[in-house]
Amino acid sequence: MYGYVRCSSIDQNEARQMLAMNELKIAPSHVFVDKASGKDFERPAFQELLEKLVTGDLVWVLSIDRLGRDYDEIQRFWRILTKERGVDIAVIDMPLLDTRLNKDLMGAFIADLVLQILSFVAHSERDNIRKRQAEGIAAAKARGVQFGRPIKKPPGNFDSLVKRWQSGKLSIGGVLAQTGLKEATFYRRLRELKLSKG
Repeated sequence: MYGYVRCSSIDQNEARQMLAMNELKIAPSHVFVDKASGKDFERPAFQELLEKLVTGDLVWVLSIDRLGRDYDEIQRFWRILTKERGVDIAVIDMPLLDTRLNKDLMGAFIADLVLQILSFVAHSERDNIRKRQAEGIAAAKARGVQFGRPIKKPPGNFDSLVKRWQSGKLSIGGVLAQTGLKEATFYRRLRELKLSKG
């Protein structure tokens, strides 16, 4: 019996999923945890779990979106595990998605139908998250929010420091110490200064 836990980022907390695995009395060494996006299945812990699974094993997951968020990938790995590898999967939040139950044709049909609906919902939520992120970034940029590293501006006396450096009265180390700029940034600001003077 194994458990699979996934959080989308380092900031997210897997406590609820871990509690569920603990309640099922799954040995801690049999719980595989990924802190990664659900867009694909190229996740270290999931790949490690795949290597261990053999026919007759059971994998518990709290909800289908913890398994993944890509419709086609969820369907593909579900099929690989259950049909090709003979592994059972049980989704805690959706008891209908327990491949140990109702192994007849009707049970398989219902489970497949529920899986398709939940995979679609997980995929749609991923698309919505990406859309909301893009909208949030666009709105922030419209408000003038700068992304990335803050631009390091040269001090007010940059022009005179450059003249002293060019005349040999100040070393490059001395310029960098007085401006607080890194060497690459200094040369970038120097180019900008020359361009601004035409």
